[in-house]
Parts: sequence; structure tokens; C-alpha cells
Amino acid sequence: MNKYQEITEARKLLELPERATMEEIKASYRNLVRKWHPDRCMESKKISAEMTVKIIAAYRTLIDYCNRYRFNFSQEEVRNHLSEEEWWLDRFGNDPVWGN
Repeated sequence: MNKYQEITEARKLLELPERATMEEIKASYRNLVRKWHPDRCMESKKISAEMTVKIIAAYRTLIDYCNRYRFNFSQEEVRNHLSEEEWWLDRFGNDPVWGN
């Protein structure tokens, strides 16, 4: 299995979309561990323990990937992530017709 497949499987196990924030990753992890924890889950102890181990491994895979990710701070990349308001101001500024 290659790294992309490993990350994709981890993402799917944690029920995450293709794009997720660190907060979303952590929240999904916490919710799933709470749901599948052997002391709380209604499934058999064996199944819930196995699922908990898988969830923890998936979380570690994603966190490892995120910690090693090299962020791009180029002007082009930053422009790709502007909010609607920032996008509008970047293109039209304080133009009397289109600006504020």
C-alpha cells in the first residue's frame, strides 16, 4: 500500500472529507474514540477494542502526515485561499463602483 492509499484509508476511517482542518481531524477522532471505546460501546469488547486501535492508528497516520506537510506561502497559493471578501478586495480594491 502506498502512502496516498494509507492516508486515504485513515481519512475514511475517521469519516473525514478530502479537505479537513486540524480541528475537524481532532474532533472526529475524539468522537469516534468515544463512540467505540470498549467501556462505552454496545458491541462486543473485542470488536470495540479492535476498532479503537484502528481509529488511533488512523489518527496517528494523519497527524504524522500533517506534521510533515510543507506549507506553501507563495503569493499564488495564498490567493487560492482568500475568503470571498478578500477575493473581492484583491481584485477591485476601493473602486467606487465595485469596492466598499
